[in-house]
Amino acid sequence: MAQDLKYLAAFSIPLTAFLGLYSGVGGYFLTPVYAFILVPLLERLLHVDASNLDAEERQNKALNPLFNWLLYLNTPIVYGLVLYALHLLATHRPVGFDYLGLSLTVGIVLGTNGINVAHELGHRREWYHRFMAKFLLLPCLYMHFYIEHNFGHHVHAATREDPATARINQSVYSFWLTSVIRQYFSAWQLQLQLLKLRDRPFLSVYNDMLFYILIQAGYLSLVYFVSGPAGFLFVLGAALAGILLLETVNYIEHYGLLRAKLPSGRYERVREMHSWNSNHIMGRIILYELTRHSDHHYKSSKKYQLLDYHDRSPQLPFGYPTSMILALCPPFWFRLMNPRIPKPMREAGT
Repeated sequence: MAQDLKYLAAFSIPLTAFLGLYSGVGGYFLTPVYAFILVPLLERLLHVDASNLDAEERQNKALNPLFNWLLYLNTPIVYGLVLYALHLLATHRPVGFDYLGLSLTVGIVLGTNGINVAHELGHRREWYHRFMAKFLLLPCLYMHFYIEHNFGHHVHAATREDPATARINQSVYSFWLTSVIRQYFSAWQLQLQLLKLRDRPFLSVYNDMLFYILIQAGYLSLVYFVSGPAGFLFVLGAALAGILLLETVNYIEHYGLLRAKLPSGRYERVREMHSWNSNHIMGRIILYELTRHSDHHYKSSKKYQLLDYHDRSPQLPFGYPTSMILALCPPFWFRLMNPRIPKPMREAGT
């Protein structure tokens, strides 16, 4: 039981956010410093854990409701932080770098405890889990991620058809642009296909993409009405920071990895070698095992606490937080990662 509580570390990012915002303008950058300086340092100091669960541990963890509640708690935390930040905007009126720090801090929480948790819940079968996933995506203004990720990315991952798979020698900055744009249009294409499959009209309650536009527009309108232009620009900035955080994670998860095409013209099935894995302990626990991404794509229905490490999965030399920083320097990233891409994939991608 005590070992299961390690995932409480996932709340360390929103905790630093609340502490930083409470301490005043000098603390608005506490969360970026913690997430991208202190956490990478801790990853270098702490051990790399490549162990997997035994059969008894797997059964116990699969049935333990604690792991669900650790996800559920993120909903009031995320929305509470947004409301608290809007309150600070109204009472303290930060400007310049303080305004930037406020947006970055909330954006990091939206990415880690919002989109990342929504990603985990969005793979569950229960309707309330999927509802919670979409609710967490709302302040990120990225509700279409639910459709594109589940019906697009998990079908096309590690192919040229997938917007969320970065090609070899593609910079993260180029990827931000192509991935965000292509994923949005892909989500619409998938939505239209789903409507056609169900024989439903465009203007119907089954058109989730249309509802996402209306809900997100309502959210922005409410913020503007209550908090004015400053609050409106803040939630846009925080959402953008959260989105770019997600897309940077997408970038490192599949960078340069491609599935082979079979003689039939179809791609081979997604396997353990089509995603980058990381066993660095800090990244694992603060991101709810997202760093064991190889097993997630191999068996997407598997809950985060049950994900395994596979020897044949390509390994990142650093944890996710460190890798995200390194990706911001494309020449260094290419020199670091290109030689690690399996030779057949490297040749196919160039």
